[in-house]
Amino acid sequence: MRNSDFIKEIHPMTKSVFTCAAIATLAAGCSLGFAPPSPPASTSVTIEGKSISIKYSAPSVRGRKVFGEGGLISHDKTYPVWRAGANAATALHTDADLDIHGLHVPAGDYTLFVDVADPDHWELIVSKATGEWGLAYKKEMDLGRVKMEMSKPPSPVEVFKITLSSSGSKSGRLQMEWENHVASVPFHVK
Repeated sequence: MRNSDFIKEIHPMTKSVFTCAAIATLAAGCSLGFAPPSPPASTSVTIEGKSISIKYSAPSVRGRKVFGEGGLISHDKTYPVWRAGANAATALHTDADLDIHGLHVPAGDYTLFVDVADPDHWELIVSKATGEWGLAYKKEMDLGRVKMEMSKPPSPVEVFKITLSSSGSKSGRLQMEWENHVASVPFHVK
């Protein structure tokens, strides 16, 4: 009996078992340290007893050009608006009303995007849309935009990282780092 004849003889239930076993093996590989290309990440800070958190996926440079014409994100259908991460949209939750560099953001849930038309001058976009895929940006859902402060890291940043930190009793900073760019913006809890 040839291999192809043997496969044709396999009972449909047995095929289902083999399929499930293959899927379980792949899933086990992920839990054994084989991380997805852009693993989930998060950052949070508590200021004045109020929690502020961001959930995102963290892509890696992996030798690619990221920003500018021909860069990795220039191929996204929403370019020059970038999802500030990978996969699902980057989600902001705040228990407090915030002032992000002059933009009033009421307590609640939002999506973060970044306009990177000029890779050296980023603009943070806070969107009222939530629970969407990262490439589902709709300008009409913008709560607002603010310019970010730019700097260069001491060495290239391989894995995209967002950090929320406290910088005083009612203030904090949101910072994004990737490739050769660091973009940050101050915020205040109201």
